Amino acid sequence: MKLFGKSENDKNPDGQPVTANGAEETKMTETTDSSRSHPELKLISGQQISQSSPAANQQPVKPAPKKPLVPDVKYVIAVASGKGGVGKSTVSANLAVALSQMGLKVGLMDADVYGPSIPTMMGVKQQPQVTEQRQLLPINQHGLSLMSIGFMVQDEQAMIWRGPMLHSAMQQFLGDVIWGELDYLLIDMPPGTGDAQLSLSQIISLNGAVIVTTPQDVALADVRRSIAMADRMETPLLGVVENMSYYINPSNNEKVNIFGSGGGEKICQQLNVPLLGQIPIDPKICECGDLGTPIVLAFPDSSQSISFKRMADRLIVQVEQLEQEEELTIQ
Repeated sequence: MKLFGKSENDKNPDGQPVTANGAEETKMTETTDSSRSHPELKLISGQQISQSSPAANQQPVKPAPKKPLVPDVKYVIAVASGKGGVGKSTVSANLAVALSQMGLKVGLMDADVYGPSIPTMMGVKQQPQVTEQRQLLPINQHGLSLMSIGFMVQDEQAMIWRGPMLHSAMQQFLGDVIWGELDYLLIDMPPGTGDAQLSLSQIISLNGAVIVTTPQDVALADVRRSIAMADRMETPLLGVVENMSYYINPSNNEKVNIFGSGGGEKICQQLNVPLLGQIPIDPKICECGDLGTPIVLAFPDSSQSISFKRMADRLIVQVEQLEQEEELTIQ
């Protein structure tokens, strides 16, 4: 299944092969059984660049890509969570901005195709431009290079995709997008440990993963699953972020532990992984995201923004340490 047009292997809802009309097909308004089922697939058509999706009955493997999909990106980091509702996209957006404010070239890829949040959090409403070679140009906003399926579909449109379609979309969002030279490409993953995580590990070598959680026990149980997933994907774990860690009472500046306390720190000690940061819960963070300007930009001197910036500093340290360890291993 091809995100930016049809491939020769596509089938219609009746299971019959769809006849290819030629590699130069570019009509944006074409209506076929396949495009009616998935309108987002007819937004961009052109030469298929990415490899075909794996069959549904293939055994999961993690082959090294023959050709780097993002050759000019120095570090590719996945931001993941074991469950939804922990503020993963909020962390991704503010972490990306914090890295950018340090003078780094940063991209943010929204891989959460089932619930893309980055368009809203970054205040983007337009579609990306397409080159003559049928490649996408990322949208530049707030000093970041951005790409999301949310740029191409209606807000109310449901993405009812199975694994092979998701795999193809992930591959094309990496290989068919002109990311250019970047220091960091953050990938905002869907919650859980499913098809998206497996597909990403199969098509690109990640430099590391960041796991986002909240302090309560029910969320921490999912952190263990996420860490186990990173281990099976052979992806280094850069650290854990405890979001909604505490609330500061504005009347007396007292710290209130709404969801309990110490959970993130405890699990990091148990599993010997770094705690990158503890982000307070605050209405301003949510308000800024809804308005399309992350709090790190809107209120750069706030305590919340400082927490995100410290987290960015610690992430860079972890990435550099990991790189040094790999160099020593090679030598």
